[in-house]
Parts: sequence; C-alpha cells; structure tokens
Amino acid sequence: MAGREILSVARLGTIEYRAALELQDALVEARQQERIGDLLLLLEHPQVYTLGRGANERFIVAPPRDVPIYRVSRGGQVTYHGPGQLVGYPILKLDGAARDVHGYLRALEQVVIDALARCEITAGRRDGLTGVWVDRRKIASLGVGIRRWTTLHGFAVNVTADLGRFDAIVPCGIEGCVMTSVAAEGRPEISVDTFADLVQERFATLFDYDKLRMIEAADLGAAIERRAAVCQTSS
Repeated sequence: MAGREILSVARLGTIEYRAALELQDALVEARQQERIGDLLLLLEHPQVYTLGRGANERFIVAPPRDVPIYRVSRGGQVTYHGPGQLVGYPILKLDGAARDVHGYLRALEQVVIDALARCEITAGRRDGLTGVWVDRRKIASLGVGIRRWTTLHGFAVNVTADLGRFDAIVPCGIEGCVMTSVAAEGRPEISVDTFADLVQERFATLFDYDKLRMIEAADLGAAIERRAAVCQTSS
C-alpha cells in the first residue's frame, strides 16, 4: 500500500445495523468530497443477519423471529453480527496502485491474522475462500463495498460472540462451515475492546499510515456537516 498520512479511528460501542448503514453512506459521500480523511469505524451490532447484494436467501435456514435481516450492498453471502463480535468498517479512498479489490481484501485479512497472532492464535487463509480461518474453522468474515473507489462495509471477527447464532444460517454460503472465536480458541479473557486495540494498530501499520488518531462519535457529526444523524451508541 502507498504511504498515507493519518488514519482516524472511531470506537462507537454498540450501534444498530441500520444506523451504521446510514452513517457509512454519509461518511462515504464526505470522503469522496474530501471533507474527511481515511477513517476506520470499530463497533459491535445487536443481533442481525445480513445478506450480500447477490446472496441466496436459501442460506438462511432457520432465522429467529426476533432477529432482523438486511440485504445490503456488500459482496459475499449471509452472515451474522451480534454482541461479542468486533466489526470494522473502513472508509478509505483508494488511489493509484491501491485500486486493487483483491489486494484490499488480502490486506484486511492480514490485519486480522496479525491481530490474532498477538493473541497467540495461529490463523490464515484458505484457497479460493475469503476470510480468516483457524485450521478449517472460520473466525472472521469479510464483505466489502466500493463506491467510486471509496470503501465501505468491511470485516467481522468473532471475539466472544455466541457461535450458536450461526446455526440459523449457512455461514458465507459455505456448506459445513464451522465458526469459531477468540474465546473458543482458548483466549476467553480477551475482550472486544482489547482486540480492537490490536486491530487498529495493525490496520494503521499494514495500510502504511504515518499516524493514528482517535476521534469521538461527535467528531463524525461535525465532519459530515450534519448531513447524516450521528448514531446513538452505547459502550
């Protein structure tokens, strides 16, 4: 990746999925208009199932009635988000040699692989499949969107998530896919916040930023000139 100056990171706590979609839309527009710089949102969602833009609904096999389902503009099939899962939404403007979708996906995977290594969990890739795996168990899913070379959506890493919630779907459309988590791999003491610390550090390093700057939710509202409501968050 080409050298960049500043990566802003917003740690938003728990945020409703629809609110996160609206926030991303506003931030992508602001990034395209150069009103903000590159940004990484780190957060959790209440329970929700999401389908990528071309995903097959047959992969939702037994959805609980109390859990919403969204079809969104990312790539990939169906996945689950919920408490105990770290979700990352990079809002980046890809220029020059960085305009490489496959390279971008591999870089996101490497961020997660490196963060897991800091937890003494050996993870990697599987040929022909997107995401991060511990042996043949999937620990992180990726689904990205790109609008005029500005990124949205991103990655989700199971830290202490309830893995039983994946039983209602065929994760990522992969028959027989077994999901795992940081906790299930022997590190239950690692919280989502602790793992987020590792992810933001590795993201800034691997994407070659000179500086990492923490910002608050209120800063996002000012940055996008109140063109989208800043989401209510909770820790």
